[in-house]
Amino acid sequence: MPELAQRCSEIQPFYAVEVFKQGAALIAQGHDIISLGIGEPDFTAPAQVVETLNRASSAGLSGYTPPLGLAPLREAIAHYYGEEFGARVKPERVIVTSGASGALLLACTALIDPGAEILMPDPSYPANQNFIRCAGGRPKLIPCGPEQQFQLTANDIETHWGPDTRGVVIASPSNPTGTRILQSELKKLIEAVNARGGFVIMDEIYLGLYYDEKPESALTLDDNLIIINSFSKYFHMTGWRLGWMTVPETMITAVDKLAASLTICAPSLAQHAALTCFEPEVMRIYENRRLSFKQRRDYLVPELEKLGLTVPVKPDGAFYVYADVSRHSNDSEAFSQQMLAQAHVAAVPGRDFGPAHAQKMLRFSYTLGLNRLEEAVGRMAQFLR
Repeated sequence: MPELAQRCSEIQPFYAVEVFKQGAALIAQGHDIISLGIGEPDFTAPAQVVETLNRASSAGLSGYTPPLGLAPLREAIAHYYGEEFGARVKPERVIVTSGASGALLLACTALIDPGAEILMPDPSYPANQNFIRCAGGRPKLIPCGPEQQFQLTANDIETHWGPDTRGVVIASPSNPTGTRILQSELKKLIEAVNARGGFVIMDEIYLGLYYDEKPESALTLDDNLIIINSFSKYFHMTGWRLGWMTVPETMITAVDKLAASLTICAPSLAQHAALTCFEPEVMRIYENRRLSFKQRRDYLVPELEKLGLTVPVKPDGAFYVYADVSRHSNDSEAFSQQMLAQAHVAAVPGRDFGPAHAQKMLRFSYTLGLNRLEEAVGRMAQFLR
């Protein structure tokens, strides 16, 4: 048998997927499972986007595209970021990728040398650590509490930056907390990283899913950030595997070379179809759906509080609630397993997102309609009684 690379033992499992598998097994046995686990919208691509895909397929537009993506799509993304999030970006700096995962693969490969230390908040999306490890880097999780929105601060950079530290990976809004970094705090953080000659990889996958004041991209603060985004969440195209990254001009050539070898190109039919996402009629659909997510958040957060599942920070983006179960259990994983088995409601235990809050936190995803959320709350109430 071939001997596996050392990195395979360092890659952490994704427990949200394990919860999904357990729920699927119960469904196969005939049980009705309400999944508040996987972060996948119940909405799918609008009909207009699907129609464009079908036309592109019929026209035979399924061949390779340039490694950096179709020029019209790169232009559309650049225009979208300028109009919606105040960031004026040249289309040449926009790189279309195979989902946000493809963007993270390219960014980490381009920036991280073996042994480099990368700072991340705890809690954070677990797969990001694995991209760092696969590039030979070492993620360093910094415990972040509710008093700082569960996000890194400039003080964290000053305290934890070491001789091997090369950069940070952050997200706003965040998975699992749904919290944003305030622009004033983000500015200080970026300045602290820049003062040390480091890089910032900024995940803005959920930037379009905001529920209070309209956000601006981090690019409005610094033009040299590496921005990651995707068509999966706001545009509801999870299985289409299409995303993008925005990089400084000095990185374009290197990323082009890497993309040509590692991915060749993002899915071509998905790229053609994605152009339709930015048409005014379709954007109105996405706006209505955003308001539906806000309605769900405004229902679920107070209902969880009534159940004694404390929400330390109200989420202001994405579609997640990070809730404290310590009034009911000191083991969130056992609590999650019991709730799935007895109430048939799935949620993700905190250990998926880092050790700092693992024992007491659960992530609830409100990607289902209000009727199912109401049923889930009723089941949880009965379970807790």
